[in-house]
Amino acid sequence: MSRLTLSLAVSDYDHVRDLVSGRVQPEGIELVPSVLNVEEIFYRTTHFQEWDISEMSFGKYSSLRSQGDDRLVGLPVFPSRSFRQSSLYVRRDGRVQRPEDLRGKRIGIPEWAQTAAIYSRGWIAHSLGIPLSEIEWVQGGVNQAGRKEKVNVRVPEGVSYRSEPERSLTSLLLDGEIDAVLSARPPEPGHERADEIVRLFSRFADTEREYYEETRIFPIMHLIVLRRETFEKHRWIAGNLLKAFEEAKRNSLYRLSDITCSHFPLPWMPTRVAEAQALFGADIWPYGLEPNRTTLEAFLKFGYEQGVCHRLLKPEELFPAETLSAVRV
Repeated sequence: MSRLTLSLAVSDYDHVRDLVSGRVQPEGIELVPSVLNVEEIFYRTTHFQEWDISEMSFGKYSSLRSQGDDRLVGLPVFPSRSFRQSSLYVRRDGRVQRPEDLRGKRIGIPEWAQTAAIYSRGWIAHSLGIPLSEIEWVQGGVNQAGRKEKVNVRVPEGVSYRSEPERSLTSLLLDGEIDAVLSARPPEPGHERADEIVRLFSRFADTEREYYEETRIFPIMHLIVLRRETFEKHRWIAGNLLKAFEEAKRNSLYRLSDITCSHFPLPWMPTRVAEAQALFGADIWPYGLEPNRTTLEAFLKFGYEQGVCHRLLKPEELFPAETLSAVRV
């Protein structure tokens, strides 16, 4: 029987590897994969929709959907998740030494609609209790000048936000012109100044664990999207792809948990998996809507409050009906 040939663009993840290699094959689908860095995938997906299936920024996808742009169809498959208290960088000798010091300071971000920044600002506003209007926000490239917003955002009234097109956020931080940087990609100050920029939280894993225990938010950074034209022609692919991504993820978690041999060049991996399961439950990296409802609702609330989303979305609006339930036998 012939299979439907679809193109796929995704970053290099172990939990997607078996799909890329062909070890896991979605029912009725032949994948033609491209493994690229996420910035390139996001840009080409947002502007040109080059692939049938691709990885996408969760913030940008949510923003587009809230504005009525439905060229992309989301799948509740989340290849990248990361807590973001670890993404707050400051000068070692700067004016920000504690979280509460952020009030009244100047903070650099790569884009207002960057997913990591949305979660970070949500944490600042809701967990630290610092209104976003009490911080001056500066947008720019982290290590290279010239980065721009990719989607239309409505920065809330009373919030100071300006672009800095001529200099990188790293250079601004080193020169004391901003007090902190919130970024998924770390600042790179160069070897001669490498020790001048540090994370605000040196023991960030403890801070992030406490955040999860308090909020049950496990931040979703990226999702998988389909080109709408492809989806509308073959709606059955959504469910088949979701099943295949789940299988590839299960294979990856098995490799992590295997005590017979080391699949990764890092000691104590099975122990780390057990520790994560004690915190998150048996499925430490859940796909689907319901297991992620708390995180999805929090993120959409943050996005709406911050003007990234132009209206308050419900999680069900992000994904097709074919992916919102599972068959039980």
